[in-house]
Amino acid sequence: MTKYLLKRLLHGFFSIIVVVGIVMVLIYSLLDKMQIFALDSQYNRLKNNTKVSYRYSRWEKYGYLDYVTYQDYLYELANSGEITEEERSAAAGMGRTPNKDTEKAKEYIAKFTEHYKNMGYTIERRDAIMATPKKVADGGQAILFAYKDTPLIVRAWKYFTSLFSFDNINYVQEDVGERGLEFTLYDPVYGGEKFSPAIMGNGTNHRYLLYFDGTFPFIHQNLVTLNLGTSYSVNQGIDVFKTMTNTQGGFYKSQVTYPTGLTELSADDLHTATYIADSRESSKINSDRFDSDYTNVDVVRGGFSKIGYSFVIGIISVALAYLLGVPLGIIMARKKDKLIDKLGTVYIVFIIAVPSLAYIFLFKQIGGAAGLPTTFDINAPTTLMYILPIISLALPSVANLMKWIRRYMIDQMNSDYVKFARSGGLSEGEIFTKHILKNAIIPIVHGIPGSVLASLTGAIITERVYVVPGAGNLLTEAINKYDNGVIVGVTLFYAVLSVVSIILGDLFMAMVDPRISFSDKAR
Repeated sequence: MTKYLLKRLLHGFFSIIVVVGIVMVLIYSLLDKMQIFALDSQYNRLKNNTKVSYRYSRWEKYGYLDYVTYQDYLYELANSGEITEEERSAAAGMGRTPNKDTEKAKEYIAKFTEHYKNMGYTIERRDAIMATPKKVADGGQAILFAYKDTPLIVRAWKYFTSLFSFDNINYVQEDVGERGLEFTLYDPVYGGEKFSPAIMGNGTNHRYLLYFDGTFPFIHQNLVTLNLGTSYSVNQGIDVFKTMTNTQGGFYKSQVTYPTGLTELSADDLHTATYIADSRESSKINSDRFDSDYTNVDVVRGGFSKIGYSFVIGIISVALAYLLGVPLGIIMARKKDKLIDKLGTVYIVFIIAVPSLAYIFLFKQIGGAAGLPTTFDINAPTTLMYILPIISLALPSVANLMKWIRRYMIDQMNSDYVKFARSGGLSEGEIFTKHILKNAIIPIVHGIPGSVLASLTGAIITERVYVVPGAGNLLTEAINKYDNGVIVGVTLFYAVLSVVSIILGDLFMAMVDPRISFSDKAR
């Protein structure tokens, strides 16, 4: 079994790399990288050379190329001590055209050009754009920069090697006093009166590395961070994983005790505090609340995260589908060609024949006429608004389970071993429970983990029809907005879930049927 799991994990890991690699090729090689500015309002407001600079800086930020400006080059020389600040200032005097550069600027422009050309960069200089013979146009200042496209293999390597980041007490570069970890049984967030173990750090990026609270899964950690990539249009500047897992809706306020002892009604989540240098002294609000520079906190919101909404709806629909589909499929098989079997067949054919979008809208109209909410409102949530999405997701799954259970059971009922059992004097009930059902249920069991994990990915059509703020719409939204970071991150997330569901399905089959073994000895 151990050997099988290791082999499966290795194959799965390789499959994930291949899938993500293919998606990266499609995005970064075959799609025009100008598309990422289609919905960038800031880019559309810029003009002339400033627009060019912004374009290249965005391409660098999102992994297309390496981009260095002449001014950055001079600052790097000054910071390393190779030139003085006065020399840097003199060398920065780039003219509107090359023949108007100062002598010092010409010297360092030549060094900049030679240095980066030798490293394989393309050097580009754009002269000043003039509104009048003596006035530079808006955004028309002269610019000089070097750039080099990032090879796909390098981009993929950087992506996978930076998937996980580990917090440590040497993360903060500034002087923060004594660095180390602190363990407490009474979390200061709760005023030090509630038993709630926590591990806090000083010198780390996060103030809280491990803590307990009253929200699922109750134990939380910031020691290891998953970095799926940064969004630049769907949720600008936020990591894909945070986009999927951060809570949504209106602020949820509660009594919060700040490190200084100040207690007030607030939505601040102190467990998410991260370090920002000099942030306490630069703000009166921060100095009143915090005793260190761990002042950057997220807020608590009243709704679930995108994955949360998708999972709640998905897991209930999966449970409902198995509770209805399996018994109905069994009854159809046992009552083959009878009225209930024919009615079940009609339902199955209806679900298969009618496009999903059509019957989802049909259920939406029927539910709306019955007084059920037809759209989600995360600011005023009710239990009733979950009903229609759950029904819309469950009913197709019910039909699918009915179809396959019926088929598997009828196949088993016509098997030779069933005929032999009958001739041996076993009752129909014993044959059914000990043989037919046990064998027919094995393929169904294999699909349970996949159905459960698929709940995390959401349902695209259902969530769009009922305006559910779940994960199902995230990928299509990212594609529409050319948000490549989200596309790659969500693809990786889906690929991992697929591999895990396949492995768990195999293990479930082995648990249900002892004849199935993954060890070499059994072969």
